[in-house]
Amino acid sequence: MQLTQVAASQKQIAELMEYPKNTPIVMTNIIKFKTITDNGNETGQEAYMRYFKNVQPFIERAEAKLIWKGSVASTVIGDSQDQPDMILIVEYPSVNHFLQMATNPEYQKVAIDRSIALEYGGLIACKTID
Repeated sequence: MQLTQVAASQKQIAELMEYPKNTPIVMTNIIKFKTITDNGNETGQEAYMRYFKNVQPFIERAEAKLIWKGSVASTVIGDSQDQPDMILIVEYPSVNHFLQMATNPEYQKVAIDRSIALEYGGLIACKTID
């Protein structure tokens, strides 16, 4: 597995825009930290923890809630050499709540720490099924 993507492509954003507008959306974050950030003065985990702290007000304004956050203990099935470091699950009331947060210029300033921290930052939009 090649671990490089940390931002959505235009195609991925367009696909997300097709999500039902008034339906809750659960974002599963699959995180792999850089050993050292590109500036070389902190670990990826340190930079990500700063992002995580600073993103909280934006999460609250988006009326989202952190459902679960944890470190990866081991990979039972899959590529254990490139396993992620952390998984986070966040539920938003709607895709619009998520997009309004993600496109907020103030959020984007905070999100720089996410970009510098991660070797891989997968974000999977999930719809709850009954």
